[in-house]
Amino acid sequence: MTAPSRPPLKSITPTAATPHAAPQPVDTPAAGEPKGVAEGVPIAVRPDPHPGDGRRPVAWLHIVAPPSWGITPSARSWCTCGYERQAIGRAAVLQLIAAHGEHRTACPLLNSTSEGRTVA
Repeated sequence: MTAPSRPPLKSITPTAATPHAAPQPVDTPAAGEPKGVAEGVPIAVRPDPHPGDGRRPVAWLHIVAPPSWGITPSARSWCTCGYERQAIGRAAVLQLIAAHGEHRTACPLLNSTSEGRTVA
């Protein structure tokens, strides 16, 4: 007995006798959205919906105090004026918190005076 013949796995497409030109895009009018922009993406910068009130962060205090016993608390205080301190241990962290408060009252960025006038 002979095994049935299998159909060919690939079909051979016939080649054309003459080359064909690739289809060209149809010219569209220049009105509306520019091409290449995804739908819903704004193409112009819009004004900030949340205008600032002039305030900006200057001094930060980050405290890590785990609630479990046996883990040492730590803290870091830094300011854009260059002030930077770190503390490890409960007593040192408490001192750093006090020093951070003192720095906020003495920082030249937070307490700027206007050309020789003193703050009242």
